[in-house]
Amino acid sequence: MRDGPNIANIAALIGDQARAEVLNVLMSGMALTATELADAAGVTRQTISTHLAKLREAGLLAVEAQGRHRYFRIADADVAQLLESMMGVAFGTGAVRVRSSPREPALRKARVCYDHLAGELGVLVYESLARRGAFALDAGGVALTDAGRALVAQVGIDPLPSAARRPLCRHCLDWSERRHHLAGALGTALLERFQQLGWARRVPDSRVLAFSADGEAALRAWLG
Repeated sequence: MRDGPNIANIAALIGDQARAEVLNVLMSGMALTATELADAAGVTRQTISTHLAKLREAGLLAVEAQGRHRYFRIADADVAQLLESMMGVAFGTGAVRVRSSPREPALRKARVCYDHLAGELGVLVYESLARRGAFALDAGGVALTDAGRALVAQVGIDPLPSAARRPLCRHCLDWSERRHHLAGALGTALLERFQQLGWARRVPDSRVLAFSADGEAALRAWLG
């Protein structure tokens, strides 16, 4: 008996090398044009159009027009979580690139996972806040406690971001650390705040989030 949703179509779409490269580069949270995605995937403009159409039809990508250009992005946080989980499985089974990027160590240290902080420092944030009583488990998953509200207020997140359309706090399994980092509306707010404070900056054309020495020291001091 065949029960549950059919995952074969989604798996086949993600399993194509060019489409996998497109999804990987869009995990930076940026919206890119078809030309930029063709260059990232190493295919022609005509070929990338076919790939993007398939990904859109499956609900994995969204597109928005701005002037003469169309920009593609990951459809939503659920798709991003699926991709991060698949990266974790691939990493854990040794399915790594034959030639590592020079940015690989920095990527594992701190990176953008769609719209929140991942990597070693992302896991540090989640585990340190959890150790200080910031989270509690409830029927909906992870809930922010009063202690947690006070802690995030220390870095200027007060009032809390609206969570009407998405969870305020959510686990996301980190592919490089194999432990959880913080996603959800609060994860997004923290990522934005770290950049506003000047602790970290986005590295162009990469998922890497570079913390300065002073910024990382300030982050660790806040986390206690």
